[in-house]
Amino acid sequence: MGEDAESPKINHTFLRDYVTEADVISTVEFNQTGDLLATGDKGGRVVIFQRETEVSYIHLPPLSGDNHKILICHQNLSKNLSVTLFPIYSRSVQRRSEHVGEAGDSGEYNVYSTFQSHEPDFDYLKSLEIEEKINKIKWLPKQNAAHFLLSTNDKTIKLWKVSERDKRPEGYNLKDEEGRLKDISTITSLQVPVLKPTDLMVEVRPRRVFSNGHTYHVNSISVNSDGETYLSADDLRINMWHLGITDRSFNIVDIKPANMEDLTEVITAAEFHPHHCHLFVYSSSKGTLRLCDMRASALCDKHTKLFEEPEDPGSRSFFSEIISSVSDVKFSHSGRYLLTRDYLTAKVWDLHMDKGPVETYQVHEYLRSKLCSLYENDCIFDKFECVWNSSDSVIMTGAYNSFFRMFDRDTGRGVTLEAWRESSKPRAVLRTRRVYTGGKRRRGDVGVDSLDFSKKILHMAWHPSENIIAIAATNNLYIFQDRVNTESQAH
Repeated sequence: MGEDAESPKINHTFLRDYVTEADVISTVEFNQTGDLLATGDKGGRVVIFQRETEVSYIHLPPLSGDNHKILICHQNLSKNLSVTLFPIYSRSVQRRSEHVGEAGDSGEYNVYSTFQSHEPDFDYLKSLEIEEKINKIKWLPKQNAAHFLLSTNDKTIKLWKVSERDKRPEGYNLKDEEGRLKDISTITSLQVPVLKPTDLMVEVRPRRVFSNGHTYHVNSISVNSDGETYLSADDLRINMWHLGITDRSFNIVDIKPANMEDLTEVITAAEFHPHHCHLFVYSSSKGTLRLCDMRASALCDKHTKLFEEPEDPGSRSFFSEIISSVSDVKFSHSGRYLLTRDYLTAKVWDLHMDKGPVETYQVHEYLRSKLCSLYENDCIFDKFECVWNSSDSVIMTGAYNSFFRMFDRDTGRGVTLEAWRESSKPRAVLRTRRVYTGGKRRRGDVGVDSLDFSKKILHMAWHPSENIIAIAATNNLYIFQDRVNTESQAH
């Protein structure tokens, strides 16, 4: 993008509009190629972004709620951080990618399609409301021209087909141009219908609805490497589904005790191995990881390996069990390592070493002294996600005050960056940030007592092959690209 006066400017007044709970982004996910990015929100809506390579016309269905702001950013993630930010205000019924400057020439992510995935529901048997919030989105490997994705709320999982149509049939024998039936007595000859070019249409249709599989809230879904099955996990059970069968699933993990008073832990996350279709891992609220092999038993209540870190009795406190609960677990792309996130740390585990993590990264250790107040305002129960980069050499996770952290596994060095809309001017410099905990205070440091705990980065995704990251901050989506690396590869 150029640096001329015609660069798009951000209307900060619009960005400060009131944010409703339904507009808060609740999940972010790239597809296998990274060309598509899907986000889900608490209003049950899914927005799909496409990486544009050329100018195109796209029709989007109308959607209630117009309060999402998406900040598309070209971002250098190295030391000299040079940023160009482009705001996209989505939800228009028809738009062109030129509306965002030269997005079509720069490989920008633009709104591709929007649709309502889930609606509020009610469980009459238990007299409970079922929220429409999208908990997870997972893309299926592409098999043909169409794309498929799974989305889930607390109870129901849906399979969606996303396809394009740029031609329409014309010249029917029994229908006129407006689709009305003709009078048969007026038909004197037969004609062959033909396909004629039309504006590009993106169609999203539900193909399968997987319901009645969970008694408790679904927290994870994961597509198997065989491309035919996937798992879904709630607090006490993990089910395995076939993508073509909706009326039954196979229970592969069940930790529900005979007496619920004996319940000591719950399942917090689960994921299939990226290469071996018989392996999966799930985490618990006790901070443990269990690797299961479906070749050993159909019901995997007995794990193959247990990963846990021995607790130091001297550091145990009232909050120990809460902050040790694993909120997210991810296999590395190689399948050799596991990345987990608890409240204060991110940890890397080697599948060949189950005695403890091989790497531990302090995300915000300075909050340890604030656990009492964080417990009172429920922030201690926040569930932060974590992700790998494409080469498994860098990990990323979120924090408070719109901060997110990256750690280089080779050097152990960590950097704190901020997804902050006030610095979103064209060619602005996004600086690294630091939380002041003592010693000499630098200019720009943020004190622990000054952190805004309402601005939390919980959800994020990393492009599967490039240094492009997507960060969800309330109703804003930030997409950062390592522009220096991209330009150096071009040369």
